[in-house]
Amino acid sequence: MQVPVVLLFLGLLTVPSRSQNSATEQNSATADGANAGEVEEEDPFYKSPVNKLAAAVSNFGYDLYRQQSSRTATANVLLSPFSLATALSALSLGEFLPFSSPAACLDSPPLILLSSLPAGAGERTEDMISRALFYDLLNKAEVHNTYKDLLTSVTGPEKSMKSASRIILEKRLRVKPGFHSQLEKSYKMRLRALSGNTQLDLQEINNWVRQQTKGRIMRFMKDMPTDVSILLAGAAYFKGTWKTKFDTKKTDLKDFHLDEDRTVKVSMMSDPKAILRYGFDSELNCKIAQLPLTEGISAMFFLPTKVTQNMTLIEESLTSEFVHDVDKELKTVHAVLSLPKLKLNYEEALGSMLKETRLQSLFTSPDFTKISAKPIKLSHVQHKAVLELSEDGERSTPNPGVNAARLTFPIEYHVDRPFLLVLRDDTTGTLLFIGKILDPRSV
Repeated sequence: MQVPVVLLFLGLLTVPSRSQNSATEQNSATADGANAGEVEEEDPFYKSPVNKLAAAVSNFGYDLYRQQSSRTATANVLLSPFSLATALSALSLGEFLPFSSPAACLDSPPLILLSSLPAGAGERTEDMISRALFYDLLNKAEVHNTYKDLLTSVTGPEKSMKSASRIILEKRLRVKPGFHSQLEKSYKMRLRALSGNTQLDLQEINNWVRQQTKGRIMRFMKDMPTDVSILLAGAAYFKGTWKTKFDTKKTDLKDFHLDEDRTVKVSMMSDPKAILRYGFDSELNCKIAQLPLTEGISAMFFLPTKVTQNMTLIEESLTSEFVHDVDKELKTVHAVLSLPKLKLNYEEALGSMLKETRLQSLFTSPDFTKISAKPIKLSHVQHKAVLELSEDGERSTPNPGVNAARLTFPIEYHVDRPFLLVLRDDTTGTLLFIGKILDPRSV
């Protein structure tokens, strides 16, 4: 009778949505329900404007990850979508912004500013960006002010998470004043105009990212792209500190199965008496574990039960709402745990990928007349994400106040095959990093 009890326990994890478009479908269903007078009760978590915005921005991140992962089916992927979402959201500053005085200035070289007009993207373009960022059901008049609060919560000066977002414009572009002033107010971001000197511009951008990440990302771009009109830059660095540290003496080289035929040795951290949050999803056929980090961040591992590099089914299930529901359903248990040390460095030009999404027209015929009278378009999107997870932790033993379920036999959770990793801010639900790790030796 013991096994059925355990299976019942593991089956407590329920999954509300399975499709890639589930976030959009949920929004549509909510709207339809409202029209019919059948409004579904809102999760209290989403009553906070910051959390609601974080869910929308994170859904953009899950979509972005899916798109990139599908293009690199047999390679590792690591993204920090929040940095790119911030730059894209800033680009959408639109007609609902108040008028501003032309007091603020762009970063060097200085630009000549035109008459005071509402800032940001034209209405059609702004709506397109808003849909991509899942702002459809948000109060648009409050989005940008709320984003300021979200940035403070996730990437404040005291946080280990270092994120850098920037809008870089072609040289000698004349910018309307409302845009740059609201940009600095809501996104703590200053525009950068290129000087026209390729080496100088490359050096300045790399120096800026290095400064924003406290020297953790030394080089953001290898080369300066040509024909820049608008370049969106997003970079992020995070070195995680576990709530409970791993014993370095237990770290050893162990097998990691790349697929059914190939095995490599990787540096594997171990804890035979770990306390973690756990669940099994029978539809996705994967074991899910969540480990707490300091500063209110958690790492969620999605581990297929069999060695496979095809994790499309799991990837398609990922939305802010799904991950939030998973978080609520996981149970605290004792486990025999092993997972690879990670030092991941991923850089990619994402423009060609984004041209295949609903944002495609930003690269061809956008309306950015509220930014500048000169026709401009999105030309480049550059991203770099660096993530480190080692044995480092806050304390040697788990918090004595944590109550873990004691099963007849311990759960074994060995991350010794390809897996998905989601790093999330617990307070707001913001997606900080997402990775598909097929080979932990290199990203």
